[in-house]
Amino acid sequence: MKKYFQFDELGTSYGREILGGFTTFLAMAYILVVNPLTLTLNDVKDLPDALRMDYGAVFVATAVSAAIGCFVMGILAKYPLALAPGLGLNAFFAYTVILTNGSPWQHALAAVFISGVFFLILTLTGLREKLINAIPMQLKLAVGAGIGLFVAFIGFKNAGIIVSNPNTLVGLGNLHDSTVLLAIFGIVITVILMVLGLKGGVFYGMVITAVVGMIFGLVDLPEKVLSAPPSISPTFGSLFSAFSDPEFYTLSMLSVILTFLFVDFFDNAGTLMAVANQAGFVKDNRLPRAGKALISDSIATIAGSIFGTSTVTSYVESSSGVAAGARTGFASIVTGILFLLALFFSPVLSVVTSAVTAPALIIVGILMVSSLGQIDWNRFELAVPAFLTMIMMPLTGSIATGIAVGFIFYPLTMVVKGRAKEVSLIMYIFALIFLVYLITV
Repeated sequence: MKKYFQFDELGTSYGREILGGFTTFLAMAYILVVNPLTLTLNDVKDLPDALRMDYGAVFVATAVSAAIGCFVMGILAKYPLALAPGLGLNAFFAYTVILTNGSPWQHALAAVFISGVFFLILTLTGLREKLINAIPMQLKLAVGAGIGLFVAFIGFKNAGIIVSNPNTLVGLGNLHDSTVLLAIFGIVITVILMVLGLKGGVFYGMVITAVVGMIFGLVDLPEKVLSAPPSISPTFGSLFSAFSDPEFYTLSMLSVILTFLFVDFFDNAGTLMAVANQAGFVKDNRLPRAGKALISDSIATIAGSIFGTSTVTSYVESSSGVAAGARTGFASIVTGILFLLALFFSPVLSVVTSAVTAPALIIVGILMVSSLGQIDWNRFELAVPAFLTMIMMPLTGSIATGIAVGFIFYPLTMVVKGRAKEVSLIMYIFALIFLVYLITV
């Protein structure tokens, strides 16, 4: 096992990999609650039952698809990168495809299935890997930093430290609120552990924050530890009914499939490169075994759609595991096992509140923004697309939008500077596609 995952070459151990995998799981365990709530449109009242998915089935589908993605990533690509149904894409699935368009959720699952199959074909032919390798290193670094800012912003927002403000869009939250104070305590204790150089400081910070929260009654004690997993039958295989429905074959559904393809490709590619760069895997602007890494989310997306959930993608929260010491796919396997165990320990997940996870997200954001130091800010033609890529992610709440803006400006500034020949044809095509995307979005 140690030889297969190259523990000695990468300077890691079973302890560090298990800790890293566990830390990643805790950082993204919220998806086990958020995804079912989103796909079932829990906050929408008076919704016809035919348009509402079964909560328990989606919960199981979320855990199982995440586990499959983690296993394939860990065993095949050997990267400490975890996967699960993606935030943003699940909202598009629920609020646009089902609620706005009025499409049955079976049709939405079928669209996810088709996008997954198409991605798998692109990956097996090597085209998807070539597209990622064609992206210049300066933009990859900017994507990593932008995702860091985005993740940190989510952490501050989830903690209530940053809130909406009608005059300035955002502002400082109520620092007298007990849950906000718990999150601030978590940030302080995690920073102290990290400054002291404690391996797994992010994980231990989450544990200490959760324990303190329970002691002061800010985090509810779980009512029980074990429970049987809900039935998967309400959603399992339901997507195939869409293929026999003539109403599925519309231009509207084609646009849905293309949206799943478009957003997933760049969200996944950006996250993959950001986490890989943080872990030191990127060599000469190339990611070894990138094709195998990309196969993971394709397979997980296909499997997830069959079980009953939206598109599965790589999670930037994997950075918390990398920060805790994970360097191999063994950590991803650990995360996958924990997702399966979560099916039986779902009551315990109640202690992983936003106040507990927020400090981890903020610290991860700090670590990821370090890639800014490698960007050549003295060259304005590079600084402009890099900055816009980075800043637009947290401002728009979309990794894909940040990438789109940066990819449009990169060939523009390079052409004006007289460096047009240094821009690959693929980047020009990306710029055109993104321009059309932003105009029509």
